[in-house]
Amino acid sequence: MNFALKIRAVAVMFLGLACVGVRANAQAKPDVWVASWGASQQVPEPQNAMAADDLRDATVRQIFHLSVGGTALRVHLSNAFGSEALHFTSVHVARAVSAGSAAIDPATDRALTFAGSSDVMVPPGAEFVSDAVDGPVAALSDIAVTFHLDAPPLRQTGHPGSRATSYFVHGDFVAARDLPDAKHVDHWYQVSGIDVLAAAGAASVVALGDSTTDGHGATTNGNDRWTDLIAARLQASKRTRGIGVSNQGIGGNHLLTDGLGPNALARFDRDVLAPAGVRWVIVFEGVNDLGGLARTGEVTPAEHAARVTHVLAAYEQMILRAHAHGLRVIGATITPYVGSDYYHPGPLSEEDRQAVNAWIRAAGHFDAVVDFDGVVRDPEHPERLLPGFDCGDHLHPSPAGYKAMGEAVALSLFGR
Repeated sequence: MNFALKIRAVAVMFLGLACVGVRANAQAKPDVWVASWGASQQVPEPQNAMAADDLRDATVRQIFHLSVGGTALRVHLSNAFGSEALHFTSVHVARAVSAGSAAIDPATDRALTFAGSSDVMVPPGAEFVSDAVDGPVAALSDIAVTFHLDAPPLRQTGHPGSRATSYFVHGDFVAARDLPDAKHVDHWYQVSGIDVLAAAGAASVVALGDSTTDGHGATTNGNDRWTDLIAARLQASKRTRGIGVSNQGIGGNHLLTDGLGPNALARFDRDVLAPAGVRWVIVFEGVNDLGGLARTGEVTPAEHAARVTHVLAAYEQMILRAHAHGLRVIGATITPYVGSDYYHPGPLSEEDRQAVNAWIRAAGHFDAVVDFDGVVRDPEHPERLLPGFDCGDHLHPSPAGYKAMGEAVALSLFGR
């Protein structure tokens, strides 16, 4: 073999080895971080904020119900609405004994670190993600995150509509097995998300909504919101077991204006685009924009028409921004609310709802549709909730209504 042929043979041999290496690397896909739990952050209203003295030299333990499981986890601490840096002196994570108890399994208790440090100073307007904690994380498990603050924030960041109990006591008891003398509130504070490390191909779906997504009317510590039902169904199927659910609902939220918490467009980047591994978003917003228009008195038909136009424009903005980040956008129809003592909608408000729902259902807008209106409405009075699905205020579903909604979402929407 002459010299040129030898060089060619060697080159072919190395090329073949390189191709084998590429194929091997392609097959060994790395694990990915996905959001297993999340809650939208806001400034708690005065009646939902903790007293400053309660957060001075205080231990706060909060329970979070995960969706997807994994081989490690990390926790997001939030100071999104804080006006100054917030010092967490220590943060622990453990498996909670139950959803409605401050007790933990001490064998699972782990101290979180942040860039290797046991304490962390979170700047105003920011959040900090902890270092990873290795170890199996069970799907649908209850996780306790416990932190200690030496001084209270001047402005708190939290999620008032937790439908879950949080516990607080003075002193540093982050590793305590239980907090039997703790006071408690049904709100969350300063924790915005929990991610898990899952197998390649795992992903998350974000539910963006108002109080019906947040779970008004659901059972405290019962984890029976419609998003919880979807999470349980995803875990029951081997094909969808790698999909997490992040509930980004805020009670009283609006598309167009700030209500309770920032408007949906203002929080879209933080609550929809930022969560780890998000691939789908369910948009279930608009009832507060429609109901609020004539809440204190009827307005002109032209004002009703303008409100519908603005709501649809907001949907289009969400679709545009989600698609720019590769997300699939699922629209959910607005559920009935005639009879509501809060909005007391008239015929024009019901026409607005029907017009918006017709747009949601129409082809060429959302990538897919979940018809919550069709699930919970009374067939004999379609402008009203079915009595068995009504929590009693004629606006929010009951636990039975949430169950029906969660069961109505086709898992095929979350295809690979």
